[in-house]
Amino acid sequence: MHALHMEKSRWTARDLTLTAVMTAWVFLLTFVPKIPIPLGYAHLGDAGIFVLLCLGWRREALAAACLGSMLADLVGGFPLWIGPTLVIKWAMAETFLHAAKLSGKDFVTAPRTLLALILACLVMAAGYTAFGAVLYDSIEAGLASAPGLLAEGAVNILAFYAVIKPLEKLLQSRL
Repeated sequence: MHALHMEKSRWTARDLTLTAVMTAWVFLLTFVPKIPIPLGYAHLGDAGIFVLLCLGWRREALAAACLGSMLADLVGGFPLWIGPTLVIKWAMAETFLHAAKLSGKDFVTAPRTLLALILACLVMAAGYTAFGAVLYDSIEAGLASAPGLLAEGAVNILAFYAVIKPLEKLLQSRL
């Protein structure tokens, strides 16, 4: 049994390549459309993460969510946020996966998918708010970013639906 578990956890060249492409996708959607908000910037990277998670390569998408977002922090001049971003993006993606239960022909329009997106964005906003309070040693500083983070979450939910709806038939065949 242990050998079987080890075999399933092994990363192939295909897995690594797919993860690299997904990481680039998350990085670009996070790094390019920078919309300034208090203590950072808003972007469309989370919509990209949600779409990737729906494509069915969960392990690779989870890695890309963290790596692409962390790379955007590093290149974007926010290296202080690399650690928090790892934790937050992982928690956000896991929240979405567990709450959405991506299966069935109606998952795109299912109320549970919208609920999962909202919960995941709340996890993201709460995480960055809390880490902001710690990193800047000020609850006020952390809270100052909350409205922008919540707006970013709403924009990412709308962007997710704009992208996922045309992919719905493809996704239904994969699930």
